[in-house]
Amino acid sequence: MTDLRLGVLGFGLRGPLALTAHRPGRGSRVSVLAEHDPLLREAAAARIPGVRTVDDHREVVHDPDIDAVLVLTPDHTHADLAREALRAGKPVFVEKPLDITIERCDAVLRTAFETGTRLYVGHNMRHMPVIRLMRDLVRGGAVGTVKTVWVRHFVGFGGDWYFKDWHAERRFTTGLLLQKGAHDIDVLHWLAGGYTRQVQALGDLMVYGGNPHRREPGEPRSQDWYTEDGHWPPHTQRALNPVIDVEDVSLVNLRLDNGVLAAYQQCHFTPDYWRNYTVIGDAGRLENFGDGPGAVVKVWNSRRSGHRERADAEYPVPEPREGAGHGGADPLLIDEFLRFVREGGRTDTSPVAARMAVAAGFRATESLRDGGTAREVPALDPELVAYFERGQVPGEG
Repeated sequence: MTDLRLGVLGFGLRGPLALTAHRPGRGSRVSVLAEHDPLLREAAAARIPGVRTVDDHREVVHDPDIDAVLVLTPDHTHADLAREALRAGKPVFVEKPLDITIERCDAVLRTAFETGTRLYVGHNMRHMPVIRLMRDLVRGGAVGTVKTVWVRHFVGFGGDWYFKDWHAERRFTTGLLLQKGAHDIDVLHWLAGGYTRQVQALGDLMVYGGNPHRREPGEPRSQDWYTEDGHWPPHTQRALNPVIDVEDVSLVNLRLDNGVLAAYQQCHFTPDYWRNYTVIGDAGRLENFGDGPGAVVKVWNSRRSGHRERADAEYPVPEPREGAGHGGADPLLIDEFLRFVREGGRTDTSPVAARMAVAAGFRATESLRDGGTAREVPALDPELVAYFERGQVPGEG
């Protein structure tokens, strides 16, 4: 099998995904990588054997020898770069979120539809073993018909990951309820079998906003910006981003188009890092305990009782590939993208689902910044929905 020649835009926080996609002799190789930061270009050249690095994305997008493009740049650039690559006839992988507004997401989907060029959005959590196990249990009827889903995300390293660079500024993210929450909202939609139609949210900048220890504008992020066991408690954080205007805690209520009610909670100053999903149906409840090695999903569905730590069934989460990023999801994500570029067809990730996750997060952010007033989430053009549900092939007639 001849290697697909991949072009990559960006080698920052999601640079490891480019490394995962570089598989010379095994189906794909990263041939050209564009990055404006010279230090990151050097890092890419050192870590990806044989790659050509450039400082202008157009040298990648319009290179006739490139078969597909991976967009791994900051969120607010996704739509413009993806649309340029789609117009150039290049199949595109866009790292989540699709972009930071509903309008820009819709423009990407419209461009893919009008050009007939394949679009793939990298919602890697759909490939995480724990999420796939929960999805299989729900589909198999373990809890009956889903009625409500609760998600709690304890972002224990939030001060390091999201308040020391561009993530801290709403002009680059809209807010962390969208930027970070798009993953969880997408999973919530996937487990519930529907998309959000109405949201109501509260949130605040409770901890990091009052921290005066900021970098000067233009000063680069320090080399020790992240440590596994340091920077605790949160007020000891130093060298935060000069501008911080996104919330560090948020609470969202959601009503889905199939009647399911859901809740999502996100906090960026907890001492521990983990996600907890609870799915309740009309015949049972399931919940994950962990999402890495040793994690399990428990199901209670045989009888009523008081609290029972011992569930009716307990399912170990399959071990991910050794060294694979995002709980084993990244290699599977790239596998699916490469297959999609070569063969087309349906995928477990979905541009429509990616848009709907952004739309829910965007409207929820509007709600929390307007006193918690309810917001309607606009539906996507049915023509686009039908196109992507067909696997991105034109309809008859």
